[in-house]
Amino acid sequence: MGRYLLRRLAFLLVSLALSSVVLFVLLRLLPGDPANALTSVGASPEQIAAARHSIGSDRPLPEQFTHWLGQLASGDLGTSFVSSLPVGPEVSARLNVTVPLTLAAFVLAVVVAVPVGFVAAYKRHTWYGAVLSGISQLGIAVPVFWLGMILIAVFALNAGWLPSGGFPQDGWAAPAEAIRSLVLPVVTIALVMGASLIRYVRSATLDVLGSDYLRTARALGASFPRAMWRHGLRNASVPVISILGIELASTLLGAVVVESVFALPGLGSLLATGIAQHDYPVVQGVLFVSTLAVLLIGFAADLVQRLIDPRLRGRLSGGAR
Repeated sequence: MGRYLLRRLAFLLVSLALSSVVLFVLLRLLPGDPANALTSVGASPEQIAAARHSIGSDRPLPEQFTHWLGQLASGDLGTSFVSSLPVGPEVSARLNVTVPLTLAAFVLAVVVAVPVGFVAAYKRHTWYGAVLSGISQLGIAVPVFWLGMILIAVFALNAGWLPSGGFPQDGWAAPAEAIRSLVLPVVTIALVMGASLIRYVRSATLDVLGSDYLRTARALGASFPRAMWRHGLRNASVPVISILGIELASTLLGAVVVESVFALPGLGSLLATGIAQHDYPVVQGVLFVSTLAVLLIGFAADLVQRLIDPRLRGRLSGGAR
């Protein structure tokens, strides 16, 4: 296991380094000049050149990249071209919205999807099993922004139970208001994510229900709940854990849509603003942190799979020898 962890950590670091190169190059290929965000309309060529010099965009690309890597190595995400403020504290402040939003939606989706997916598989020949499967397919097809607007119209504008958007200026210093402002965004993400998870849980459960080892356990006298608990649950959870990691990572990256619908000051809105203003340090900082989070989520999901599946541990031991 120690060798495996070292290999995975090395792979994570190499992936992060390659992602940094790709991110830096792609940003410089985008049309537009970041100096335009610092100058007024109709600025003279001298003013634009001075703005480029002040932010360092007139330096050779290798020099800019080396400077950025040096900042990353010291834990510095750089300074915004537009606001002249450090990017790190701004990203950290936005994570206080995005991380609770993502984790709460993830937990809610899992709590709903796992039992519903199991029932949809176990009762697949009944009418309500078919209804559950149909609802999950419908949920996958619904755009997240459309669902968010429907929830705003029903629960915020018509019923007035919850705010339609925004986040308290005091942040989590006003916990009740902060939680109320995240209820609709969390439900929006959880419904879409849960619909997808139901399908995967149902598929994994069907594979287990049709397996030889489950039939053998039942033939030896084990009750269905006992056979599922001792033999089916672990096997069904292995592919689901992989999907959970993918869903969590994609939700973190796709939060920009929900944050835009609900006007939340999260990481997604910071990224959208940075792209619109060609603020390279802000965009680089947000995407670097997001990439690191995605790689860590994938690493954790892979580790959990190997811990619960003895077949993967055996394969790992064989490879180590």
